[in-house]
Amino acid sequence: MASTAATLGLGLGLLPGCRTRPSNLSAKASHKPPPAAASPPDTVAPARLFPDLQRSILQVVPPLPPAAAAACALTLPSFLAPQATGKQDALAVGGEFGLLEGRTFALIHPVAMSGLFLYTLWAGYLGWQWRRVRTIQDEINELKKQVKPKPAAVAAGGAEAPPAPSPVETKIQQLTEERKGLLKGSYRERHYNAGSILLGFGVFEAVGGCINTWFRTGKLFPGPHLFSGAAITALWAAAAALVPAMQRGNETARNLHIALNALNVLLFVWQIPTGIEIIFKVFEFTQWP
Repeated sequence: MASTAATLGLGLGLLPGCRTRPSNLSAKASHKPPPAAASPPDTVAPARLFPDLQRSILQVVPPLPPAAAAACALTLPSFLAPQATGKQDALAVGGEFGLLEGRTFALIHPVAMSGLFLYTLWAGYLGWQWRRVRTIQDEINELKKQVKPKPAAVAAGGAEAPPAPSPVETKIQQLTEERKGLLKGSYRERHYNAGSILLGFGVFEAVGGCINTWFRTGKLFPGPHLFSGAAITALWAAAAALVPAMQRGNETARNLHIALNALNVLLFVWQIPTGIEIIFKVFEFTQWP
């Protein structure tokens, strides 16, 4: 601090109010003009470059007492280079990114991820309904194997009456009607489209969340929220990579696809509390906009 004050004191020597006298020198020595500092051969003193500007400043700025000049030299560094504090404002990295460091941009990620969480549940529902379309046909086929032919009953008057349906045949009819209703929902196409949208926006927002944190703080914070978010993104990619095998009828790929997405939902739910803590920190350490 002493060297900084001395340097600024010399720099402020152009102004009459900031000229100071060392107290440890004799009175006789204080009246002697200081020796001229040797300037490098390629430099020119500021007074030689702007003599009119210096005379104008000397006329406008009144001289300051020595104590005030010393105070200027000691306090000026705090204005030129503010000390870092524990609580930073919206321009947390220094202001070079402007609004990208503010509270509005920081809240985009939690709002988007909340929507993606709900959309994940919706995509899972569509996938479950499509699975039901496939499995219900297997149930119907198994029940048909249990049906045994019955002799036709003879009604009054000699006409043959159709036999009464057995409980198995009744179940087959119910499942057939249910499958027809499920087919009208186009769950296969809707699930595929929802998964594609979830993968695209999910990866984009996962990367965007990391960039947003770096905009505000200049670094990332390793922890449960960051690691679980990375795992969720990887699970999205792995589940999508199984789709070609699923379309070829690979049942193992289908079961693994379901398991990966179920784990994805669990991680998403576990990540919510840490996300809420980060939102509180955003409101604490940032400002609008």
